[in-house]
Amino acid sequence: MPKRIAVALIMLSSMVLVLALYLPGSPLQQFTNGATPGATGTVAIGGPFTLVDSTGKTVTDADLKGRYSLVFFGFTRCPDICPLELQLVTQALELAGPAADKVQPVFISVDPERDTPEVLGAYIANFHPRFMALTGTVDQTRVATQSYRVYAAKAPLKDAEGKDTGDYTVSHTGYLYLMDRDGRYLAHFQKEATAEEIARRLAQLAP
Repeated sequence: MPKRIAVALIMLSSMVLVLALYLPGSPLQQFTNGATPGATGTVAIGGPFTLVDSTGKTVTDADLKGRYSLVFFGFTRCPDICPLELQLVTQALELAGPAADKVQPVFISVDPERDTPEVLGAYIANFHPRFMALTGTVDQTRVATQSYRVYAAKAPLKDAEGKDTGDYTVSHTGYLYLMDRDGRYLAHFQKEATAEEIARRLAQLAP
């Protein structure tokens, strides 16, 4: 019996480790001790991707290098969190003044089947004019989400009687990532962060 318990504990520990590494939306994921809005640290966030922007132009992670970037993953049919977060980034960039010129805001869709370049272009026009909106194939999007340790999964929508409507929403991680000029993680902001807090962090960036 003790041996069985030990094996079970080892298996449980392994599962917890996997969740902590790959599900940043999970309460188990802690980038830094006591992660707070604007938390910093050295973590494996960011990496290679190949997507297209709202004009259909191919964009890779290399195109973001040379500038700081604020990266958010979401989708255009998101009813609340995504538009609020993009508006938050817009306000933060406006508050940051000249410091904002060093930062490229990026919106990456986790709903590539519906978020075509044309759809993204019309959507992102409601926010900061320098926003870069990216989408791609399902496989390309999966690579991008895995690079940033972002969780994203379809969730079927049901009607009042509990029956599938044939439509879906997307459950996804809601962090805003601040990346350095080499595409490496600098900090992340949770949904509780304010535009003022983000703007102050941007003002601290090296020239």
